[in-house]
Amino acid sequence: HPPPVATDKEEQKRLLENRPDQPPQPKVLRIAIIGAPNAGKSTLCNQLLGRKVFPVSKKVHTTRCKARGVITQEDTQLIILDTPGLTNPLKAKRHNLDEAMLTDPWDSMKHADLVLVLVDVSDHWTRNSLSKEVLRCLSQFPHIPSVLVLNKVDVLKKKFLLLEIATDLTEGIVNGRKLEVKSSPKQDSRSSVKLPLHPTQASPPESKVPGSPFGQEKNQAQEGSGLDKSSDVGGAGTGEGLEHRGAKNLKDMKGWPHFQEIFMLAALRGEEVDTLKRYLLMQAKPGPWEFHSDVLTSQSPQEICDNIIREKLLEYLPLEVPYGVTQVTDVWEEGECGELLIVQSLLVPRESHKRMLIGRGGRIISRIAQEAGQDLMNAFLCEVRLKLKVEVK
Repeated sequence: HPPPVATDKEEQKRLLENRPDQPPQPKVLRIAIIGAPNAGKSTLCNQLLGRKVFPVSKKVHTTRCKARGVITQEDTQLIILDTPGLTNPLKAKRHNLDEAMLTDPWDSMKHADLVLVLVDVSDHWTRNSLSKEVLRCLSQFPHIPSVLVLNKVDVLKKKFLLLEIATDLTEGIVNGRKLEVKSSPKQDSRSSVKLPLHPTQASPPESKVPGSPFGQEKNQAQEGSGLDKSSDVGGAGTGEGLEHRGAKNLKDMKGWPHFQEIFMLAALRGEEVDTLKRYLLMQAKPGPWEFHSDVLTSQSPQEICDNIIREKLLEYLPLEVPYGVTQVTDVWEEGECGELLIVQSLLVPRESHKRMLIGRGGRIISRIAQEAGQDLMNAFLCEVRLKLKVEVK
Protein backbone atom coordinates (compact mmCIF):
# COMPACT_ATOMS: atom_id res chain seq x y z
CA HIS A 1 0.00 0.00 0.00
CA PRO A 2 1.37 3.44 -0.85
CA PRO A 3 2.18 5.67 2.14
CA PRO A 4 -0.17 8.56 2.97
CA VAL A 5 0.94 12.17 2.53
CA ALA A 6 1.85 13.83 5.84
CA THR A 7 -0.82 16.34 6.94
CA ASP A 8 1.71 18.51 8.75
CA LYS A 9 3.71 20.87 6.55
CA GLU A 10 6.86 20.56 8.68
CA GLU A 11 6.65 16.76 8.80
CA GLN A 12 6.35 16.57 5.00
CA LYS A 13 9.26 19.00 4.66
CA ARG A 14 11.35 16.84 7.03
CA LEU A 15 10.51 13.73 4.98
CA LEU A 16 11.53 15.47 1.77
CA GLU A 17 14.80 16.67 3.31
CA ASN A 18 15.56 13.32 4.96
CA ARG A 19 18.38 11.33 3.50
CA PRO A 20 16.77 8.48 1.54
CA ASP A 21 16.84 5.06 3.23
CA GLN A 22 18.97 3.47 0.50
CA PRO A 23 18.73 -0.32 0.04
CA PRO A 24 21.99 -2.23 -0.64
CA GLN A 25 21.61 -2.05 -4.46
CA PRO A 26 19.17 0.75 -5.24
CA LYS A 27 17.66 1.28 -8.69
CA VAL A 28 15.97 4.40 -9.98
CA LEU A 29 14.06 5.65 -13.01
CA ARG A 30 12.91 9.24 -13.66
CA ILE A 31 9.86 9.33 -15.91
CA ALA A 32 8.51 12.42 -17.69
CA ILE A 33 4.89 12.13 -18.80
CA ILE A 34 4.11 14.51 -21.64
CA GLY A 35 1.16 15.00 -23.94
CA ALA A 36 -1.47 17.45 -25.05
CA PRO A 37 -3.57 19.13 -22.32
CA ASN A 38 -6.30 16.80 -21.00
CA ALA A 39 -4.75 13.57 -22.34
CA GLY A 40 -5.07 12.05 -18.84
CA LYS A 41 -1.52 12.53 -17.51
CA SER A 42 -2.54 13.27 -13.90
CA THR A 43 -5.07 10.41 -13.88
CA LEU A 44 -2.33 8.02 -15.00
CA CYS A 45 0.06 9.39 -12.34
CA ASN A 46 -2.54 8.84 -9.59
CA GLN A 47 -3.20 5.28 -10.77
CA LEU A 48 0.52 4.46 -10.86
CA LEU A 49 0.97 5.94 -7.37
CA GLY A 50 -2.11 4.16 -5.97
CA ARG A 51 -3.32 7.33 -4.23
CA LYS A 52 -4.82 10.55 -5.57
CA VAL A 53 -2.33 13.39 -5.12
CA PHE A 54 -2.63 15.14 -8.51
CA PRO A 55 -5.71 17.14 -9.56
CA VAL A 56 -7.81 15.78 -12.41
CA SER A 57 -10.48 17.57 -14.44
CA LYS A 58 -12.07 17.55 -17.89
CA LYS A 59 -11.02 21.20 -18.28
CA VAL A 60 -7.64 21.86 -19.86
CA HIS A 61 -4.66 23.06 -17.81
CA THR A 62 -5.74 21.59 -14.46
CA THR A 63 -2.08 20.82 -13.73
CA ARG A 64 -0.38 24.18 -13.35
CA CYS A 65 3.10 23.23 -12.23
CA LYS A 66 5.45 20.29 -12.28
CA ALA A 67 5.25 18.01 -9.25
CA ARG A 68 6.89 14.71 -8.50
CA GLY A 69 5.21 11.46 -7.58
CA VAL A 70 7.31 8.73 -5.97
CA ILE A 71 6.75 4.97 -6.21
CA THR A 72 9.07 2.89 -4.03
CA GLN A 73 8.90 -0.87 -4.48
CA GLU A 74 11.50 -3.14 -2.90
CA ASP A 75 14.89 -1.89 -4.19
CA THR A 76 13.43 0.31 -6.96
CA GLN A 77 12.25 3.91 -6.97
CA LEU A 78 10.25 5.43 -9.82
CA ILE A 79 10.09 9.21 -9.86
CA ILE A 80 7.20 10.49 -11.95
CA LEU A 81 7.38 14.04 -13.23
CA ASP A 82 3.75 15.10 -13.80
CA THR A 83 3.98 18.06 -16.14
CA PRO A 84 1.50 20.64 -17.42
CA GLY A 85 0.10 19.83 -20.88
CA LEU A 86 2.42 20.96 -23.64
CA THR A 87 1.06 24.19 -25.02
CA ASN A 88 2.26 27.17 -27.04
CA PRO A 89 2.57 30.89 -26.15
CA LEU A 90 -0.65 31.81 -27.98
CA LYS A 91 -2.78 29.26 -26.08
CA ALA A 92 -0.98 30.13 -22.84
CA LYS A 93 -1.98 33.77 -23.25
CA ARG A 94 -5.59 32.80 -23.99
CA HIS A 95 -5.85 30.74 -20.77
CA ASN A 96 -3.92 33.32 -18.74
CA LEU A 97 -1.26 30.73 -17.93
CA ASP A 98 1.95 31.23 -16.06
CA GLU A 99 5.16 31.30 -18.10
CA ALA A 100 6.28 28.27 -16.08
CA MET A 101 3.66 26.21 -17.90
CA LEU A 102 5.62 26.69 -21.09
CA THR A 103 9.02 25.87 -19.59
CA ASP A 104 8.20 23.15 -17.00
CA PRO A 105 7.62 20.29 -19.45
CA TRP A 106 10.98 21.06 -21.08
CA ASP A 107 12.71 21.17 -17.68
CA SER A 108 11.21 17.78 -16.81
CA MET A 109 12.56 16.29 -20.03
CA LYS A 110 16.08 17.40 -19.12
CA HIS A 111 15.95 15.27 -15.97
CA ALA A 112 14.16 12.22 -17.40
CA ASP A 113 15.55 8.73 -18.08
CA LEU A 114 12.38 7.76 -19.95
CA VAL A 115 9.51 9.70 -21.47
CA LEU A 116 5.91 8.50 -21.72
CA VAL A 117 3.93 10.22 -24.48
CA LEU A 118 0.24 10.04 -23.63
CA VAL A 119 -2.39 10.27 -26.38
CA ASP A 120 -6.16 10.40 -25.86
CA VAL A 121 -7.58 7.99 -28.46
CA SER A 122 -11.15 9.08 -27.70
CA ASP A 123 -10.47 12.47 -29.32
CA HIS A 124 -10.99 11.84 -33.03
CA TRP A 125 -9.64 15.31 -33.93
CA THR A 126 -6.18 14.75 -32.49
CA ARG A 127 -5.61 11.00 -32.08
CA ASN A 128 -3.98 10.29 -35.46
CA SER A 129 -1.10 12.72 -35.08
CA LEU A 130 1.14 13.93 -32.27
CA SER A 131 0.87 17.64 -31.51
CA LYS A 132 3.61 19.88 -32.85
CA GLU A 133 4.62 20.72 -29.25
CA VAL A 134 5.07 17.01 -28.41
CA LEU A 135 7.05 16.36 -31.60
CA ARG A 136 9.25 19.38 -30.92
CA CYS A 137 9.89 18.13 -27.40
CA LEU A 138 10.80 14.61 -28.61
CA SER A 139 13.05 15.90 -31.38
CA GLN A 140 14.88 18.13 -28.90
CA PHE A 141 15.70 15.09 -26.69
CA PRO A 142 16.04 12.17 -29.14
CA HIS A 143 18.55 10.41 -26.84
CA ILE A 144 15.89 9.85 -24.13
CA PRO A 145 14.05 6.54 -24.65
CA SER A 146 10.35 7.15 -25.33
CA VAL A 147 7.23 5.02 -24.98
CA LEU A 148 3.83 5.66 -26.57
CA VAL A 149 0.82 5.26 -24.26
CA LEU A 150 -2.62 5.22 -25.88
CA ASN A 151 -5.13 6.22 -23.21
CA LYS A 152 -8.95 5.97 -22.93
CA VAL A 153 -9.10 2.86 -25.14
CA ASP A 154 -12.25 1.80 -23.26
CA VAL A 155 -14.12 4.76 -24.80
CA LEU A 156 -13.22 3.75 -28.36
CA LYS A 157 -16.08 1.69 -29.80
CA LYS A 158 -14.30 0.63 -33.00
CA LYS A 159 -11.34 -1.19 -31.51
CA PHE A 160 -9.77 -1.95 -34.92
CA LEU A 161 -9.00 1.80 -35.21
CA LEU A 162 -6.27 1.34 -32.56
CA LEU A 163 -4.10 -0.44 -35.13
CA GLU A 164 -4.44 2.49 -37.50
CA ILE A 165 -3.77 5.04 -34.71
CA ALA A 166 -0.69 3.11 -33.51
CA THR A 167 0.70 3.01 -37.05
CA ASP A 168 0.11 6.74 -37.61
CA LEU A 169 1.66 7.80 -34.29
CA THR A 170 4.77 5.65 -34.76
CA GLU A 171 5.14 6.30 -38.52
CA GLY A 172 4.98 2.50 -38.75
CA ILE A 173 8.23 1.95 -36.82
CA VAL A 174 8.66 0.78 -33.22
CA ASN A 175 11.98 -0.13 -31.60
CA GLY A 176 13.73 0.11 -34.95
CA ARG A 177 11.41 -2.37 -36.63
CA LYS A 178 8.78 -1.78 -39.24
CA LEU A 179 5.17 -2.48 -38.40
CA GLU A 180 2.81 -3.82 -41.00
CA VAL A 181 -0.92 -4.03 -40.56
CA LYS A 182 -1.80 -7.43 -42.01
CA SER A 183 -5.55 -6.81 -41.99
CA SER A 184 -8.01 -4.73 -40.03
CA PRO A 185 -9.86 -7.16 -37.73
CA LYS A 186 -13.19 -5.36 -38.09
CA GLN A 187 -15.04 -8.17 -36.36
CA ASP A 188 -13.59 -6.79 -33.11
CA SER A 189 -15.40 -3.48 -33.50
CA ARG A 190 -18.34 -4.53 -31.36
CA SER A 191 -16.42 -6.33 -28.64
CA SER A 192 -14.24 -4.97 -25.89
CA VAL A 193 -11.76 -7.84 -26.00
CA LYS A 194 -8.30 -6.71 -25.11
CA LEU A 195 -6.10 -9.34 -26.75
CA PRO A 196 -5.90 -7.79 -30.23
CA LEU A 197 -5.24 -4.42 -28.64
CA HIS A 198 -2.17 -5.36 -26.66
CA PRO A 199 0.64 -2.96 -27.43
CA THR A 200 3.20 -5.69 -27.15
CA GLN A 201 3.01 -6.42 -30.83
CA ALA A 202 5.52 -3.64 -31.24
CA SER A 203 8.35 -5.17 -29.24
CA PRO A 204 10.98 -7.44 -30.67
CA PRO A 205 10.73 -10.99 -29.25
CA GLU A 206 13.76 -10.53 -27.00
CA SER A 207 11.99 -7.81 -25.00
CA LYS A 208 10.38 -9.73 -22.16
CA VAL A 209 8.81 -8.52 -18.97
CA PRO A 210 7.98 -11.31 -16.48
CA GLY A 211 4.33 -11.57 -15.59
CA SER A 212 3.13 -9.34 -18.41
CA PRO A 213 1.98 -9.86 -21.99
CA PHE A 214 5.37 -8.52 -23.10
CA GLY A 215 6.78 -12.02 -22.68
CA GLN A 216 4.61 -13.40 -25.50
CA GLU A 217 6.31 -15.05 -28.43
CA LYS A 218 6.57 -13.01 -31.60
CA ASN A 219 4.00 -15.01 -33.58
CA GLN A 220 1.45 -14.92 -30.74
CA ALA A 221 1.74 -11.14 -30.47
CA GLN A 222 1.40 -10.73 -34.23
CA GLU A 223 -1.55 -13.10 -34.40
CA GLY A 224 -3.48 -11.11 -31.83
CA SER A 225 -2.60 -7.69 -33.11
CA GLY A 226 -2.71 -7.77 -36.87
CA LEU A 227 0.62 -5.93 -36.81
CA ASP A 228 3.64 -7.52 -38.41
CA LYS A 229 7.29 -6.67 -37.93
CA SER A 230 9.71 -6.74 -40.80
CA SER A 231 13.33 -5.71 -41.23
CA ASP A 232 15.15 -3.41 -38.83
CA VAL A 233 15.23 0.24 -39.78
CA GLY A 234 18.69 1.74 -39.26
CA GLY A 235 19.03 4.08 -36.30
CA ALA A 236 15.29 4.23 -35.67
CA GLY A 237 15.47 3.23 -32.02
CA THR A 238 17.96 5.93 -31.10
CA GLY A 239 16.78 9.02 -32.87
CA GLU A 240 20.01 8.96 -34.90
CA GLY A 241 20.11 11.17 -37.92
CA LEU A 242 17.31 13.32 -36.54
CA GLU A 243 19.40 16.46 -36.63
CA HIS A 244 19.66 16.02 -40.42
CA ARG A 245 15.89 16.25 -40.74
CA GLY A 246 15.84 19.79 -39.37
CA ALA A 247 12.95 21.62 -37.72
CA LYS A 248 11.26 22.23 -41.08
CA ASN A 249 10.55 18.55 -41.48
CA LEU A 250 8.68 18.40 -38.17
CA LYS A 251 5.81 20.07 -40.02
CA ASP A 252 5.47 17.01 -42.24
CA MET A 253 5.67 14.49 -39.37
CA LYS A 254 2.50 13.04 -37.86
CA GLY A 255 4.18 10.49 -35.62
CA TRP A 256 7.50 9.63 -33.98
CA PRO A 257 9.45 6.66 -35.42
CA HIS A 258 11.65 6.18 -32.32
CA PHE A 259 9.23 4.81 -29.70
CA GLN A 260 10.54 1.70 -27.94
CA GLU A 261 7.14 0.36 -26.89
CA ILE A 262 3.40 0.94 -27.22
CA PHE A 263 0.95 0.55 -24.33
CA MET A 264 -2.83 0.71 -24.58
CA LEU A 265 -4.76 1.37 -21.38
CA ALA A 266 -7.69 3.07 -19.69
CA ALA A 267 -6.12 5.14 -16.89
CA LEU A 268 -9.43 6.22 -15.33
CA ARG A 269 -10.51 2.61 -14.84
CA GLY A 270 -7.00 1.39 -14.05
CA GLU A 271 -7.05 -1.10 -16.96
CA GLU A 272 -3.56 -2.28 -17.96
CA VAL A 273 -1.91 0.31 -15.68
CA ASP A 274 -0.19 -2.50 -13.75
CA THR A 275 1.33 -3.81 -17.00
CA LEU A 276 2.85 -0.38 -17.62
CA LYS A 277 4.03 -0.15 -14.00
CA ARG A 278 5.80 -3.54 -14.23
CA TYR A 279 7.50 -2.40 -17.42
CA LEU A 280 8.69 0.85 -15.76
CA LEU A 281 10.08 -1.04 -12.75
CA MET A 282 12.01 -3.29 -15.16
CA GLN A 283 13.53 -0.24 -16.89
CA ALA A 284 15.08 1.15 -13.68
CA LYS A 285 18.88 1.36 -13.66
CA PRO A 286 21.31 1.10 -10.71
CA GLY A 287 21.52 4.46 -8.94
CA PRO A 288 20.80 6.16 -5.61
CA TRP A 289 17.24 6.92 -4.54
CA GLU A 290 16.27 10.59 -4.47
CA PHE A 291 13.53 10.31 -1.83
CA HIS A 292 12.86 8.52 1.45
CA SER A 293 10.59 5.48 0.92
CA ASP A 294 7.82 7.19 2.98
CA VAL A 295 7.51 10.00 0.42
CA LEU A 296 4.66 9.76 -2.09
CA THR A 297 4.88 13.25 -3.61
CA SER A 298 7.10 16.34 -3.53
CA GLN A 299 4.04 18.59 -2.97
CA SER A 300 3.26 20.11 0.41
CA PRO A 301 -0.06 19.10 2.08
CA GLN A 302 -1.42 22.62 1.39
CA GLU A 303 -0.55 22.34 -2.31
CA ILE A 304 -2.43 19.05 -2.55
CA CYS A 305 -5.43 20.60 -0.78
CA ASP A 306 -5.44 23.71 -3.01
CA ASN A 307 -5.11 21.63 -6.17
CA ILE A 308 -7.91 19.23 -5.25
CA ILE A 309 -10.32 22.07 -4.37
CA ARG A 310 -9.35 23.82 -7.60
CA GLU A 311 -10.07 20.62 -9.51
CA LYS A 312 -13.65 20.67 -8.19
CA LEU A 313 -14.04 24.37 -9.07
CA LEU A 314 -13.01 23.55 -12.64
CA GLU A 315 -15.45 20.65 -12.69
CA TYR A 316 -18.53 22.49 -11.45
CA LEU A 317 -18.12 26.08 -12.64
CA PRO A 318 -18.60 27.34 -16.20
CA LEU A 319 -15.95 28.69 -18.56
CA GLU A 320 -13.59 31.29 -17.15
CA VAL A 321 -15.05 31.48 -13.61
CA PRO A 322 -12.70 28.98 -11.85
CA TYR A 323 -9.60 30.62 -13.35
CA GLY A 324 -10.46 33.85 -11.47
CA VAL A 325 -10.82 32.26 -8.00
CA THR A 326 -8.12 32.96 -5.38
CA GLN A 327 -7.76 30.40 -2.58
CA VAL A 328 -6.74 31.43 0.96
CA THR A 329 -6.33 28.84 3.75
CA ASP A 330 -7.60 30.32 7.04
CA VAL A 331 -7.40 27.25 9.29
CA TRP A 332 -5.24 24.10 9.09
CA GLU A 333 -5.14 22.25 12.38
CA GLU A 334 -5.58 18.88 14.01
CA GLY A 335 -8.84 18.41 15.91
CA GLU A 336 -9.31 16.69 19.28
CA CYS A 337 -9.89 13.26 17.75
CA GLY A 338 -6.98 13.46 15.29
CA GLU A 339 -9.09 14.73 12.40
CA LEU A 340 -7.75 17.47 10.13
CA LEU A 341 -9.72 20.74 10.18
CA ILE A 342 -9.36 22.91 7.06
CA VAL A 343 -11.14 26.22 6.44
CA GLN A 344 -10.51 27.85 3.09
CA SER A 345 -11.81 31.15 1.68
CA LEU A 346 -12.52 31.31 -2.04
CA LEU A 347 -12.19 34.89 -3.27
CA VAL A 348 -14.03 35.76 -6.49
CA PRO A 349 -13.93 39.02 -8.49
CA ARG A 350 -17.71 39.46 -8.96
CA GLU A 351 -20.95 39.03 -7.05
CA SER A 352 -22.34 36.97 -9.97
CA HIS A 353 -19.41 34.54 -9.63
CA LYS A 354 -20.15 34.24 -5.91
CA ARG A 355 -23.76 33.26 -6.65
CA MET A 356 -22.61 30.69 -9.22
CA LEU A 357 -20.09 29.18 -6.82
CA ILE A 358 -22.52 28.90 -3.92
CA GLY A 359 -25.34 27.57 -6.11
CA ARG A 360 -29.04 27.44 -5.30
CA GLY A 361 -29.45 26.65 -1.61
CA GLY A 362 -25.65 26.25 -1.29
CA ARG A 363 -25.74 23.04 -3.33
CA ILE A 364 -22.63 23.58 -5.46
CA ILE A 365 -20.30 24.74 -2.68
CA SER A 366 -21.51 21.85 -0.46
CA ARG A 367 -20.83 19.31 -3.19
CA ILE A 368 -17.35 20.76 -3.83
CA ALA A 369 -16.52 20.62 -0.10
CA GLN A 370 -17.81 17.06 0.24
CA GLU A 371 -15.99 15.68 -2.82
CA ALA A 372 -12.73 17.53 -2.07
CA GLY A 373 -12.93 16.28 1.55
CA GLN A 374 -13.22 12.67 0.32
CA ASP A 375 -10.18 13.05 -1.95
CA LEU A 376 -8.15 14.61 0.87
CA MET A 377 -9.02 11.69 3.15
CA ASN A 378 -7.66 9.37 0.46
CA ALA A 379 -4.41 11.38 0.20
CA PHE A 380 -3.84 11.86 3.94
CA LEU A 381 -5.50 8.66 5.23
CA CYS A 382 -7.21 10.49 8.08
CA GLU A 383 -10.59 12.10 8.81
CA VAL A 384 -10.85 15.51 7.11
CA ARG A 385 -13.37 18.24 7.91
CA LEU A 386 -13.32 20.82 5.14
CA LYS A 387 -15.22 24.10 5.25
CA LEU A 388 -15.33 26.50 2.30
CA LYS A 389 -16.35 30.19 2.41
CA VAL A 390 -16.99 32.35 -0.65
CA GLU A 391 -16.23 36.09 -0.65
CA VAL A 392 -15.97 38.81 -3.27
CA LYS A 393 -12.41 40.20 -3.46
